[in-house]
Amino acid sequence: MNSDEELRKIAKKTAEKKVDFYTHFVVYIAVNLFLIAIWFVTSGINSFPWFVFPLFGWGIGIGAHFIEAFRGRAYTEKLAEKEYQKLKNK
Repeated sequence: MNSDEELRKIAKKTAEKKVDFYTHFVVYIAVNLFLIAIWFVTSGINSFPWFVFPLFGWGIGIGAHFIEAFRGRAYTEKLAEKEYQKLKNK
């Protein structure tokens, strides 16, 4: 079982990862809205939407960051604790 200090460290690290993800996501939205605006102003709606390449490419990174922030070590430890409790109660 983890000590209180270890749990605090894990909780702090998890919270930092979540804040980092939210920051990354806000920057992703802002930059991609800017790219869409540039496309619209310079080319118009009848041209090829070139902004989809950075949108989807960076989106893959956002997805990976989400998984790391919300399904990372704390989530793994929570699942491990659940499994431990199941085995213990058998």
